Amino acid sequence: MAVAGNEGVVQEQNEYRERYGFSDRTEYSEMQKGLSEATVRFISKSKGEPDWMLEKRLAGYKAFTEKPTPTWGADLSKIDYDDIYYYLKPKAGKSDSWADVPEDIKRTFDKLGVPEAERRFFAGAEAQYDSEVVYHHVKEGLEKQGVIFTDTDTAVRKYPELMRKYFGTVIPPSDNKFAALNTAVWSGGSFIYVPKGVKVAMPLQAYFRINAEKAGQFERTLIIADEGADVTYVEGCTAPIYISSSLHSAVVEIIVHKNAHVRYVTVQNWSKNVYNLVTQRAYAYENAHMEWIDANIGSMVNMKYPSIFLKERGSKGDILSIAVAGDGQVQDSGGKVYHLAPETTSQIVSKSVSKGSGVASYRGLVHIDRRATGSQSGVKCDALLLDDSAKTNTYPYNEIYADDAFVSHEASVGKLGEDELFYLMSRGMKEDDAIATIVLGFIDPLVKALPLEYSLELKRLIKLDTTNSVG
Repeated sequence: MAVAGNEGVVQEQNEYRERYGFSDRTEYSEMQKGLSEATVRFISKSKGEPDWMLEKRLAGYKAFTEKPTPTWGADLSKIDYDDIYYYLKPKAGKSDSWADVPEDIKRTFDKLGVPEAERRFFAGAEAQYDSEVVYHHVKEGLEKQGVIFTDTDTAVRKYPELMRKYFGTVIPPSDNKFAALNTAVWSGGSFIYVPKGVKVAMPLQAYFRINAEKAGQFERTLIIADEGADVTYVEGCTAPIYISSSLHSAVVEIIVHKNAHVRYVTVQNWSKNVYNLVTQRAYAYENAHMEWIDANIGSMVNMKYPSIFLKERGSKGDILSIAVAGDGQVQDSGGKVYHLAPETTSQIVSKSVSKGSGVASYRGLVHIDRRATGSQSGVKCDALLLDDSAKTNTYPYNEIYADDAFVSHEASVGKLGEDELFYLMSRGMKEDDAIATIVLGFIDPLVKALPLEYSLELKRLIKLDTTNSVG
């Protein structure tokens, strides 16, 4: 339906490539290609890690070698694990001053708008470039409140008691093949601890960038909100456009203690040569509230299902998911909630858009245990197809063991309406703009949940992705 030769769209595509699809020549002090036990030991030694972390890495590597590649989702058979760089350390070290970041790396994040966004919208920020965090800054007021926001490598050295207590407890090395891979070769990521009663008024931000070709990025994020704490964490992700494939396989563990609240926001805009295979899970305790807000625009294959374990009475979980599958993309996303205690509540809302050969799938699970009396859950999945060849799938799975539980599930699939398109075009809109307006209206309830800077950027990306291809 898009109008070929539209000069405005072509200009926007060029701007997109300039902002997101570029790559820089960066020198690396350490590089490790191919996966083996020697690779795992090399990474651990390079970081000067304690023995207990090396043991966890080796357990992850063993689990990875023993577990088969999943066959129930997208086709992952073409991943060549021996042709990936598992550790790429830029020569530049980490800095807490933007002025001290090397010019080539600074230029990358300047183009992405990271420093400006930090100044305007965030209480703290970090930027990861391939395997290492190269910039980190926290506003002084947070440190005075006892908030810890640092990269995970630093946390292993500076906060070993917290790391040993929580690392790998929410997502153990044997959980799945890609969580095991992450455990073996993880590098970078965010560590956040918010003390009792502290409410972080502005979001904390992290930005993850894959720069090198055939690179893997395996950040490990751990967030702990102590009793009565409140924090929002926002992450963005991009990579250059290469012919060969890259692999991103992160692990995110979150612990939400009694009466605490955590909101975790992702805007994933990896280039369309990236396999994005991520494991995200949270534990929520008494009257705690966990929110996942997950927007997936990029990657060739995306498999990501944020999950919440409602472990104590009154805990609450929300998962809001947006997925846009353009030509050649597989967006396999959704969410999982486990009700393990009485009077727990959850909501999963999924919006997906498919175009051309793109396939968007919702894959979700609601489990209500026998102990979870008086619990409630609602699932709503809406899909929009932009043309006749686009595809969407819904795979809901409900396990209800409590007699008085209330569970609802709604699903709808709609096509781009010719009447709506005609109406908007009859009012003077170009076809591309009309399509974008319909799509943005479709996902608007979820976009409103994002911080302002990210909601504006997401709308722009979706406009580009649902008109002409930018990959």
